[in-house]
Amino acid sequence: MKKLILILAAFAVCMTIAGCASVNAPVSATSNPVGSKVGHAGGWILFTFGGMGSGIGRANAGVLQAARNGGITHISTVDLSSTTWFGGLFTTYNTTVSGE
Repeated sequence: MKKLILILAAFAVCMTIAGCASVNAPVSATSNPVGSKVGHAGGWILFTFGGMGSGIGRANAGVLQAARNGGITHISTVDLSSTTWFGGLFTTYNTTVSGE
């Protein structure tokens, strides 16, 4: 029984450490010309229960917050990226907006 528990614990640790994935994706583009301003907003979430970011939670990783951070009033492009660490226990989010 002790060996089974030890094997399961070792398996859980290996899956947690080995699980890392990154996703970068363009989300949207408008007919506005690509501008010189770029804004970023990000956040993180732990155990998918609650989040912390540039304030309170994952909502601060949104397009509106990124545009505000970059002083952008006319959005040209929106890109999203996320990285999941430790088998999904910890995830970071980043939204990048460009425009004028």
